[in-house]
Amino acid sequence: MKEGLKKIIIVIIIILCITGVIMYFIQSSKKNSKTENIEYEPQEEISEEQERQTMISLYFLNKNTRKVEPEARLIDVKELMKDPYTVIINLLIDGPKNDNHESSIPNGTMLIGASLEGDMLKINFSSEFVTNHVGGKDEENNTINCIVNTVTELTEVNSVKILINGEANLKFNDGEVEFSQNFIRSEWQEVSFLFEHSEKFTQNRNFLGTAKKIFYTIQRI
Repeated sequence: MKEGLKKIIIVIIIILCITGVIMYFIQSSKKNSKTENIEYEPQEEISEEQERQTMISLYFLNKNTRKVEPEARLIDVKELMKDPYTVIINLLIDGPKNDNHESSIPNGTMLIGASLEGDMLKINFSSEFVTNHVGGKDEENNTINCIVNTVTELTEVNSVKILINGEANLKFNDGEVEFSQNFIRSEWQEVSFLFEHSEKFTQNRNFLGTAKKIFYTIQRI
């Protein structure tokens, strides 16, 4: 009786092993057939134009806080090299792409010209820069800071001189800000912006740290 039971168990084990081997080969053949049927599309090649792009910062006003904030913009290097001052200032005049930002440069303002003298950039605007400005010391300073902070992103520019139709010693209509001076970068506004966003930055940094841990864990599996 015991011998017969042993034989039955052995037969069952052999059948299970054979069945397992057969199923393995069936699954393997299915995977191979699926792999053979997959058509791999080549990745889109990065064009020479895409490779020659650089990131710049343009400064606009936050609609809610009325503070000057940077906005990143991707631009073609070839276009930038032709006339960097004209290109950047015209982008500033065109306005922001971020819905939370607005341009501080008055409507209708046109750039007549821009030229570098030493480390000072002379910017010649049309009369609309003055006549169409909303006025008020804070708004006038914001306009100047948006311009100066944008162009001084270029390392060769340390100060800015504002001209109106080629005239130097003019001012905004209410006389709060005069153009007789050379304007320098307003660093305190950038420090204020970073301080106000420090909590969000810390949260993002913690999130990135967690994401990295997850990524490296997956890599080890």
